[in-house]
Amino acid sequence: MTLDTSATRTSGRSDDRSTPGFVETVRLISGREITMRMRSKAFLISTGVLMLAVLASVVLGSVFGSQSELPKVAVVAGATDVVEGNPALEAVPAADQDAAEQMLRDGDVEAIVAPAASEPLGIVVLGLESTPNEVVAALSVSPTVELLDPAAVDPMLAYFVAFGFGIVFFMSALTFGTTIAQSVVEEKQTRVVEILLSTVSARALLTGKVIGNSVLAFGQILAIAVLALLGLMLTGQRVLLGGLGPSVIWFIVFFAIGFVMLAALFAATAALVSRAEDIGTVTTPVTMLVMIPYFLVIFFNDNPTVLAIMSYVPFSAPVGMPMRVFLGSAEWWEPFVSLAILLATAALAVVIGERIYRSSLLKTGARVPWGEALKS
Repeated sequence: MTLDTSATRTSGRSDDRSTPGFVETVRLISGREITMRMRSKAFLISTGVLMLAVLASVVLGSVFGSQSELPKVAVVAGATDVVEGNPALEAVPAADQDAAEQMLRDGDVEAIVAPAASEPLGIVVLGLESTPNEVVAALSVSPTVELLDPAAVDPMLAYFVAFGFGIVFFMSALTFGTTIAQSVVEEKQTRVVEILLSTVSARALLTGKVIGNSVLAFGQILAIAVLALLGLMLTGQRVLLGGLGPSVIWFIVFFAIGFVMLAALFAATAALVSRAEDIGTVTTPVTMLVMIPYFLVIFFNDNPTVLAIMSYVPFSAPVGMPMRVFLGSAEWWEPFVSLAILLATAALAVVIGERIYRSSLLKTGARVPWGEALKS
């Protein structure tokens, strides 16, 4: 009886100490990755600087927009009818010509509008040291202009939105992708990975790394989006908020899936080498996949053909499709088709990346050739 009880207890202890399953292992590894990054001062400082830059851009845009004052002009009696009702000028009544000149010399106004019977328009514009071109332009009669194919969005605004999508995708993907690559090589160089693989599988190790860093990258992007939208709301830029909101939401969705794809590729390529000095060489192809969409969306944000192609290419879809949604050039179904293509490509990248990672992780010394990594 005693021996049976002891055997039962021993068996119970053995069950309690059983190796954790795949899901539990991935949870532990991803939690370790998140904890390590959150304790990094460099990560916290860079995130804080990025947040401040986004907030500052929103606030400064509101401040500069509100500071655009109309040019003030001193209006002498007899010229009031010409200036009144002009939305581009702010009229300041003057008692006479001398009073108007004194206001101009004191810097209270930018020009004087006075009656002149000898002039064709019946008025004369007086400046101090140079021609007040802005006032002259406001008083000029311009012909009606009609556009056959008007742009739905202001070109300058479209450029800044494209720059915002491009730089956020570029910085976040490159920062976290490089972090994953450095982590893989560091574990391989110090042979820590040999200890890890004695208790967990290579697939679980890769999955945990990708998920942990993806959660951090997604959290950073989500925080930036919330901060930008909140800033637009608080500063009263509701017109821009209404047009930017849907495209930001799509950007977050596309980035979350696209980063998983890039993270798997960064980890796989880094596993091919054993020295930190070689990381840049093997990860260059993946880095180019991050840089090319950034430059394309900056230089071709007004080219509908290039944007249409970008929105369906998996590596550029995270910036191409949200940009088309903002411009209003994408049909309602196009983001879903592009997202399906991105999901399929991400799944394929993860499978290939896991194969390369698993076959190269324990090979030290010279760089592992691509063909050998794929065949193993």
